[in-house]
Amino acid sequence: MEKQIGFDIWCGLDVGKQAHHACALDAAGNRVFDKPLPQDQSKLEDLFGRLSEHGRVLMIVDQPNTIGALPIAVARSMGITVAYLPGLAMRRIADLHPGNAKTDARDAFIIADAARTMPHTLRRVDVGEEALAELKVLVGFDDDLAAEATRLSNRIRGLLTQIHPALERVVGPRLTTKQGLAVIEHLGGPQGITAATKSRLLRIVTKANPRGAQSFADAITTALAEQTVVVAGTAAAEKVLPKLAASLRQTLEQRAELALQVEKVVDDHPLAEVLTSMPGVGVRTAARILLDIGDASSFPTAGHLAAYAGLAPVTRRSGTSIRGEFPARSGNKHLKRALFLSSFAALRSDPASRAYYDRKRAQGKKHNAALICLSRRRCDVLFAMLRNREPYRAPAPTPEPSPRPLAT
Repeated sequence: MEKQIGFDIWCGLDVGKQAHHACALDAAGNRVFDKPLPQDQSKLEDLFGRLSEHGRVLMIVDQPNTIGALPIAVARSMGITVAYLPGLAMRRIADLHPGNAKTDARDAFIIADAARTMPHTLRRVDVGEEALAELKVLVGFDDDLAAEATRLSNRIRGLLTQIHPALERVVGPRLTTKQGLAVIEHLGGPQGITAATKSRLLRIVTKANPRGAQSFADAITTALAEQTVVVAGTAAAEKVLPKLAASLRQTLEQRAELALQVEKVVDDHPLAEVLTSMPGVGVRTAARILLDIGDASSFPTAGHLAAYAGLAPVTRRSGTSIRGEFPARSGNKHLKRALFLSSFAALRSDPASRAYYDRKRAQGKKHNAALICLSRRRCDVLFAMLRNREPYRAPAPTPEPSPRPLAT
């Protein structure tokens, strides 16, 4: 957050479910207010009104979402500037203050004092925009659905591996497709599929998706013939597998419906067209970028953004024993995953990304390391796009050097 001068009161809120603790400091560091504060609109308005009598107020929270949403909304409705102190910064700053006690009053004072003396540690609160507020709810629910889909898929594949490994090798990789789900949901496991006729199996697969139906049905029939023994637990698995497949199908359908809602909300944001113009950046990735970094104005350089995303390498050096740079294990893991997956998707759609990836592989880097390098490079491009509010422009191809004429 850019350093802003002209504040007279810094009010730190250690937010809670039922009540907060507010600590307000003046320019000299004296406590103007230091008491518990109920999670109530009228109480918040009364406090902010009294603090505004002393001059311009900056309200700082440690959690801008969920339980901290009401104080932010009330403060903004009264024209009070809002910021938040990230948790990692707060823990580090807390070590500078005497005492080891962990109390709400101490945390509220640390928040207020950090805002007063170290404004560079603060971050902007962008969740006030209606589009971002809606996105946070939708994307949070989508993350829950994605985790549930992964759990159900792993459970189905685990059961198939237990009772019929050959069948799992064919159906498992296609569980998230309509064909694979239809087979398990309608026929169950190996015994149910074996009991069905080949024509019925083909009808089920074709109805789900006619493309490649015959080859998929033939692969299932071939896999079933590879195992004739019945493993213990097969009968119970035959009852459970259709229910798991039905739950997985419903979860995937909910994600598809939710994606349409997310797309509508993302389209309402002024930066949507800029973000989605970048190869490999779809609706979900654009939503994640908007939620985590907004317009990227809180990052001075592309390097700061890369470090926040966990894409900047970490230097390890201790005398002559340890030297080199290693992948960072810190940063925003959700943003890092989104940028990593978008880079992987760009390998097919963006020749420039593919050429850069191939160049890194030719240098001896493994797949993941080359993708991290590509993600770091694309992070620079993304930062420039957001800073200039300009859509993606493909780089001009590098002209090949003309051959030298032969000497006569």
